[in-house]
Amino acid sequence: MLSSVLVFAFERPPIDWHAIAPELTLLGFGALLTLVDVVWLERGRAISSVLASLGLLAAMVPVLTLATDGADRATFWGAYVIDDYSLVMKAVFLLAGYVVVLLSTSYIAEGDYWESEYYQMLLSAVLGMVVMASARDLVTMFVALELLSIPAYLMATWRKRDLRSNEAGLKYYLMGVFASAVLLYGMSLLYGTAGSTILADINAAVSDASDGTAPLAVVTLGVIFVIAGFAFKVSAFPFHTWAPDTYEGAPTPVTAFLSVASKAAGFVALLSLVFVGFWGRSDVYQPLMWVLAAASMFGGNLMALRQTNLVRLLAYSGVAQAGYMLAPLAVAGESLTTADDALSAVVTYLAIYAAMNLGAFAVIIAVARRTASAEIDSYKGLFHYSPALAVAMTIFLMALAGIPPLGGWFAKFEIVLALISPQTPWGVALGVVVALNSVIALYYYARIASYMWVEQASAEAGFDTVSPIKVPTSVSAALVLTGAATLAFGILPQWVGHFTDVTLLATLPS
Repeated sequence: MLSSVLVFAFERPPIDWHAIAPELTLLGFGALLTLVDVVWLERGRAISSVLASLGLLAAMVPVLTLATDGADRATFWGAYVIDDYSLVMKAVFLLAGYVVVLLSTSYIAEGDYWESEYYQMLLSAVLGMVVMASARDLVTMFVALELLSIPAYLMATWRKRDLRSNEAGLKYYLMGVFASAVLLYGMSLLYGTAGSTILADINAAVSDASDGTAPLAVVTLGVIFVIAGFAFKVSAFPFHTWAPDTYEGAPTPVTAFLSVASKAAGFVALLSLVFVGFWGRSDVYQPLMWVLAAASMFGGNLMALRQTNLVRLLAYSGVAQAGYMLAPLAVAGESLTTADDALSAVVTYLAIYAAMNLGAFAVIIAVARRTASAEIDSYKGLFHYSPALAVAMTIFLMALAGIPPLGGWFAKFEIVLALISPQTPWGVALGVVVALNSVIALYYYARIASYMWVEQASAEAGFDTVSPIKVPTSVSAALVLTGAATLAFGILPQWVGHFTDVTLLATLPS
């Protein structure tokens, strides 16, 4: 008996090399970046952004080949699954990472930063996100989370001589460690209940809690602690306290990365947990998601109304956006059809949010090259001296507000449709909350737009007769990519939206 256990423990699991090709590609380019930095030093640092871009684009190749193949794959004894859902999210992560590299190229090169290490950290964080998309096991999820989080802590404090950046990284780190401890405690309770770390096995065990097979109190506490741990990553209220200071103090490209890719990775974990690990305990996670969603929407939007700094405003806006994305999970357990609608709505929102939020930060980076400020007052009269940036920023802000025909309207439409389709009182009530908060958010987004279009540039800042802002080529490319995606989702939702029409329950390994 002991010999058979030892053989199983040390046996190499069956590996589908094609399935893990995107991860291996990112790992290989990360190692290449380190090697180039060690061998060529300064000359290697000059091409580090190029290598990072190539690595992210190269990782897209196996993602596309796996999507073309169309077959669902499971490896590592079912702990790692490749399906349409995971491939869509991997594509979002890789493209978002590529846009962040574009935003970082001139910003990092012109500042007093270590370049090669920055891109190594960025690739490591993206690798963690890509792993998270396929993880169907608690251990794999936690490893992916730390692979994402540890580089993110370092990147947040990348401006070594800036006290605000040091404060940002320290707050993010301390809150992140606390959240990881809460998450691990919840995972330990679930493992103790199920005797397995595989999400499908956990679902089978926690579903029996109502029959007395598993302690209901232990299961409930485990589910709450795990969801709370990941709620920190998506900056849901009241776990958002790290976000405003971290967003403001971190280098702006890092802020863009945290606001989009890191948030999306947290949602991927929540989706996998809800639709696979906790599916049989809708009586536990649905009320919790309802409260988190409503509190995040109201809390984020009301706090955003008082902000004078655009980066902090987008931080609180991100809290509200997390609430929108959490909302469908409050009704996901009603039926399999409702679950599919909720999953597709959240994935659609994640993809569109990545495009419009990254675009907004691209404009912030471009404008800050002239104003050296992210204060909302510095955007007064932007249309008069840089109309292209004013138009771009208006598109992204109105998309975030959900104004047709921009992508944000389709994202919010999918969310509301998923909420009212089950025709439950709490679903309809949460749909009303989404609509009400969209109106509140429109106020502060429109206020920024009015500053750019109606107000005059500050005379003491010397903007009356300034020339247009010179935008670096890489930032311009990021604006084009994000702007095109934002418009495409809004104008051609049926053509573009089918890419995010995914299911998760049907692809569970047996």
